[in-house]
Amino acid sequence: MQEKSGSLVEWLVPLGFIFCGSWLIWHMPAFILDWGGHADQLAAHFARVDVTPNMPVVMGAHIDVFDLLAFVLLPVLAVVGILTVRRAPMEFEAWGPLDRTAVFVGRVTMMLIVLLMCVMLYEVFTRYVLASGTLWANELSLWLAGFIFLCSGLYAMQQRSHIRIFIIYDAMPRWLQHVCDVISTLMIVTFAFFLFYGGYGEAFQKFARWELYGSAFNPPIPATVKPAVLFIVSMVAVQSVINLIADWNTEPVVHTAADDIDEDEIARLREAVGADEAEQK
Repeated sequence: MQEKSGSLVEWLVPLGFIFCGSWLIWHMPAFILDWGGHADQLAAHFARVDVTPNMPVVMGAHIDVFDLLAFVLLPVLAVVGILTVRRAPMEFEAWGPLDRTAVFVGRVTMMLIVLLMCVMLYEVFTRYVLASGTLWANELSLWLAGFIFLCSGLYAMQQRSHIRIFIIYDAMPRWLQHVCDVISTLMIVTFAFFLFYGGYGEAFQKFARWELYGSAFNPPIPATVKPAVLFIVSMVAVQSVINLIADWNTEPVVHTAADDIDEDEIARLREAVGADEAEQK
């Protein structure tokens, strides 16, 4: 298993995945109009937001070559990203296929955070330096933050880094710890099941009619975030079951305050201090 992370392809593939996903989301009305029926209001909206209005269509009446290319490249980039992602030294050692998927989602989330910061910095610059704020930065930041929150939850579950209270758990015998693990996993799965069961109809309706936010920028936040909630929470539930199986026969871990110390960071600081002292001498 590779212990190094940070190669160029590991960051270019998530960026390409984000770009293709963003294109598909922005041009999703083209697919809905061609595959799911026709609505005058949706057609008028797509005419306003179409990035490539003069491109010849290749499928149906609205899907052009760039839409089709993004549609094909998105799963290809996802597979390439899952196959090329590498575990960083500080990340959890589990490395099955679904673990790699969660880590790739984590890499995508990291790039989304960078993009979110760029949007916020651009808005601050235009508003307070140029005195000309944008109409889209606030809603785009909200949109990106929603996806970051969801995707980071899946990554945190895979890394076992979600908030947990160990003071009682560590004092239990191993068999009782297994009982607690099973109960907590069942609670997560039950919550995900009823969330999906109760929210599927509403999420499908919001997506099918491509419900918009209603602001000046008017992004499709309801049409995208609601289905994403159901999908990501379901993946979190699956990941919790995978964690339960993978950790079942492992040795119990005793958690102490030392767990929060990054040994690699301390080693780098010591090297830097040693180098500074050598230069001073």
